[in-house]
Amino acid sequence: MNPITKWALIASAAAIVLVFVGLSIMAGSPKDAIQMVRFAFPHMRRGDLKVGDGLPDLQLVALDGQSRFALRGRMTGRPLVLVFGSFT
Repeated sequence: MNPITKWALIASAAAIVLVFVGLSIMAGSPKDAIQMVRFAFPHMRRGDLKVGDGLPDLQLVALDGQSRFALRGRMTGRPLVLVFGSFT
């Protein structure tokens, strides 16, 4: 095997291991890193909101899991806090 090819393969393998370790640290565990790659990354996209932009018109699911409400309808001049995550 050509020495350049050998070192290129070693460097590629080391880069893959380092990326996986970095994702594992960021996600919390290797299992979570695998799930993040499988489910989160394909759906990620960069938005076009800027500081000072108006609230996007979107529908959210209520806590009962059935009904929906418009986010703009909840903006009554008071701060609105959205928590994205799981508390289980």
